[in-house]
Amino acid sequence: MAVLTRSSQRQEPPAHRPAAHPGRGAGSVAGRGIFWLFLLVLTVIFIGPIIWMFLTSIKTNPEATSVPPTFLPDSPTFGAYEDLLRLDGSYPVLRWFLNSLLAASLHMVLVLVLASTAAYALARLDFRGRGVMFVVIVSTLFVPGFVFLIPNYLIIDRLGWLDTVWALAVPGAASAFGVFFLRQFFSMLPGELEEAALIDGANQWQIFTRVVLPNAKPALATLAVLSFLSNWNDFIWPIYVLFSPEQLTLPAGLRLLQGAYTTDYPVIMAGAFVASVPVLILFVFTQRYVIEGVSRSGLKG
Repeated sequence: MAVLTRSSQRQEPPAHRPAAHPGRGAGSVAGRGIFWLFLLVLTVIFIGPIIWMFLTSIKTNPEATSVPPTFLPDSPTFGAYEDLLRLDGSYPVLRWFLNSLLAASLHMVLVLVLASTAAYALARLDFRGRGVMFVVIVSTLFVPGFVFLIPNYLIIDRLGWLDTVWALAVPGAASAFGVFFLRQFFSMLPGELEEAALIDGANQWQIFTRVVLPNAKPALATLAVLSFLSNWNDFIWPIYVLFSPEQLTLPAGLRLLQGAYTTDYPVIMAGAFVASVPVLILFVFTQRYVIEGVSRSGLKG
């Protein structure tokens, strides 16, 4: 009986059960709560100013300057937006908006074309001095942007582009950051894709346009958003190269509203809110690609 008992014990060992952790469930719930609270705080920090701008823009001027300030308007009005559209020829806000949109879009296209071609050459083509050239391009990222202010102005003046949209779109189109960013992304793409295209008879340009660029959509979308934002929000450079009121961009033109309306905060906030709308729309339509590009997962299985 003892032998049978031992064999049965060997055949049916007691099931191993992990030790219970009574605090694990509560800890995970608390961790998720802290995580969502942290996201809520970040949301308020980033979206709060936009909400405050909009709420201030639909207030009356006395209410916008009241102490203590009020969060919600007592009697909402869209008079500030009507004032933006009724401004005289000296302050054409709608024209400023279109100028900013045109300049930022043109600058974005130039950055994508120049950065993608240069990055592909540095990442995939084998030529003498490639490493030195890449180091020189990246080293310009450490030079303050104001150093290029006077040289760029002199070049634009010689080309006759002062007070035109080309003065806003062309300088900075050869983006060193764009070349660096896309070069790192192109280097991560599998070489088998290009080898298969070569076997099928594709040339280098066809490989670049039909194989590499379609697989680099996340990186291209990320660079497009960043280049659009940098040009859209630029304030110093337009002041230097634009002289006519009708040629100003929105950030440079909005500063004139303060003197024209003796600090009419609803009008200023309405203009600032209008300036933020294209950026929000652009991010909504490209956020999937931007997140994927930042995470550097260029290919899907």
